[in-house]
Amino acid sequence: MAYYGNLALRPERVQEEKVQQKRAQSTATHQAKVARRRSIPIGEKLLYLFTIGLVVFIAGFIIFRYAQIYQINGQIQQTNKTYEQATEQTKELQREVERLSNPSLILEKAQALGYGPKKDKIVINSSKDENAVAKR
Repeated sequence: MAYYGNLALRPERVQEEKVQQKRAQSTATHQAKVARRRSIPIGEKLLYLFTIGLVVFIAGFIIFRYAQIYQINGQIQQTNKTYEQATEQTKELQREVERLSNPSLILEKAQALGYGPKKDKIVINSSKDENAVAKR
């Protein structure tokens, strides 16, 4: 049966509305009976709380250890950097010692400062006497 026109006036629709009204009336009388959910027992709640606390404690401990490891790595890097700087400085000082140890450079610096070999010779007259005299 094809129905063209206003669907609100369709006979099937009127019957459906009556059935829905009856259902609404029957549920209104049954609403006094509400199923309550049982609460979780205290022991189980404490178990859950203890488990959550344990997980938080372990996570905190792991994070604390990672922070310590990070800090120690920073100290190691700083120590390595200081060691490398000291090694470079030692190499530079060793090169300077080698350069300044050159005998010809030492002689030049000594002469520039006024030091040098004496040209006056000291002669010792040695006779068989016990008293020897040094002369210039």
